[in-house]
Amino acid sequence: MVYGMNILFTVCARAGSKGVAGKNVREFCQKPIVYYTLNVYEKYSAKHKNEYSEIELAVNTDSQLLLDQIDSKGVKYIYIDRKKELAGDSIAKGDVIKDTLLETEKRTNKNYDIVVDLDLTSPLRNVSDVEGTISQIIQNEGCNFSYSVVEARRSPYFNMVCKKENGFFERVISSNYTARQQVPECFDMNASIYAYARDYLMDMSIENRFAKIWKMKDTAVLDIDSEADFELMEIIAEYYWKQGKYLDII
Repeated sequence: MVYGMNILFTVCARAGSKGVAGKNVREFCQKPIVYYTLNVYEKYSAKHKNEYSEIELAVNTDSQLLLDQIDSKGVKYIYIDRKKELAGDSIAKGDVIKDTLLETEKRTNKNYDIVVDLDLTSPLRNVSDVEGTISQIIQNEGCNFSYSVVEARRSPYFNMVCKKENGFFERVISSNYTARQQVPECFDMNASIYAYARDYLMDMSIENRFAKIWKMKDTAVLDIDSEADFELMEIIAEYYWKQGKYLDII
């Protein structure tokens, strides 16, 4: 039970995108892609409304079309206009989430204990994935940051390489390991769910980071970053829905 705590969900999405044109406002399986994120938020809020003092949603964007889509869904939210200095391709999303929190606290005159960012480009996630990510902070003493991952298909110790200063290629992490069973277990961050304790969001230094992870099903949570990703995700989504999976979002 976490009654007395306030939790803020954030949706942070720019109007532009280089990888997939307008990906944050496109239709995904005949619905605006934002609907899938909103559905998970609504279901989480309904399920846990008696456990927190407040569960609220803030939307940080410079896209009027995205706001229109959210309005058409009828979800209550706090609108935070994307600042110009936070709208570039090189801006860290954590800085945008932090700004969203601070601006929301000014509007509501409340402090939020946990901030949960749901990325629009990972539409397939269950309420249980959101619950699991948040639970890492609540249930693990000292944890102030948690995020969703999938099992890594490649190992930086064996079959991931990068170009070195001498112009030749070597493994990302050099080691004396001779078998995959010997190396530390690795995961891919899938950019779907991030949960921040407020103190960490205020100071996102490595020294202040004590993170836990929540493992999701890898084939259903590709991060959409290209036209091929978009097409593949739609095929996967329709297949899983026919199998009766990921029904929280439709």
